Amino acid sequence: MFSFVAIGMQLNRRTSVLNTLFISLLVLLLINPQYLTQVGFQLSYAAVLSIVLIQPHLFNLYKGESRFIKYLWGILSVTIAAQIGVLPLSLFYFHQFPGLFFVSNLLILPFLGIILATGILVMLLSLLNLLPELLANAFSWMIKTLNSIVELVAAKEDFIFQDISFSLTLCITSYLLVAGFILLLKKISYRRIMFLLIAIAVLQISFISEEFSAESTEVYVFHKSRNTVIGVKTEKELQLFHDFENAAISFSFIKNYSVEKDIEEIKNLPLKNLFNIHHAVMLRIDSSGIYRIRGLNPEIILLTNSPRVNLERLINILQPKIIIADGSNYPSVVSRWKKTAEKMKLPFHATGEKGAFQFEPLAEGN
Repeated sequence: MFSFVAIGMQLNRRTSVLNTLFISLLVLLLINPQYLTQVGFQLSYAAVLSIVLIQPHLFNLYKGESRFIKYLWGILSVTIAAQIGVLPLSLFYFHQFPGLFFVSNLLILPFLGIILATGILVMLLSLLNLLPELLANAFSWMIKTLNSIVELVAAKEDFIFQDISFSLTLCITSYLLVAGFILLLKKISYRRIMFLLIAIAVLQISFISEEFSAESTEVYVFHKSRNTVIGVKTEKELQLFHDFENAAISFSFIKNYSVEKDIEEIKNLPLKNLFNIHHAVMLRIDSSGIYRIRGLNPEIILLTNSPRVNLERLINILQPKIIIADGSNYPSVVSRWKKTAEKMKLPFHATGEKGAFQFEPLAEGN
């Protein structure tokens, strides 16, 4: 991005910064289209685009004569503009918001031009094998100091708002609101005011929809190597049936799920062998291999801890509608079960291969 802007300025061509920005975006995506899926790529372009579109309008809000205050306001306006652009993505990917973002930028931005110029010089001299050791050490010190400042600010965890539930729908609708805000900054008109009001309404509807979806019941068989974890979410409560020695929330995948679903209470419960899921019965078969229970015809079979069972005989006796194998089983055993299920044309889900299994209501006759 910087290269395209710099080349355009050196050629003295009157061109829009937005055009230059999107040309750099096009070139990078032509080189590697997968860049679009990278979080860093998305955050970088969201920040720069926001700075280009919002910062000049914010900066013009202050009309004071003090050059020092205007200089500080310039840095702060860049910081606020960038934060507006990246906030929805940050909440979606990281579920947190840094309360001291303006402090780190006030400390870093004044020296960023020097660091950038020195870095380019170091790379060029290094390619030509003319890099002085003194310059290399100086640049290394700059980077270390920069990282130390970031770490110092980031260490103030009391100012980091964490575990914020923010879905993709909220992320997209938030950017509609940002777009409406930018349009209104450029020119106030009836249509642009209406667009902003509609964006606000859509965002509110998204929040309401998220609240209603939180009331639904979800059941998962999570994947965890050498363990069994079954989660039952009802509204904002999560019941976890597992065989961990410690609380399940200590594992990142449980914490991430809890944040995503805005869980307020987690209950740790011992594993059991029978579950009633969406009006269907699930039988968990563990290492004991016991599955013949008089009067029991489970629609779902969960295989755990590599039970020694003849799967073909089990299918013929129980006639299940689906078989699940979690991460507590040996991979070689799961592979053998999969072949048997395919031979008998029965749906088979291995969490180690396909990830966590989410239960859907079983249709009649399936």
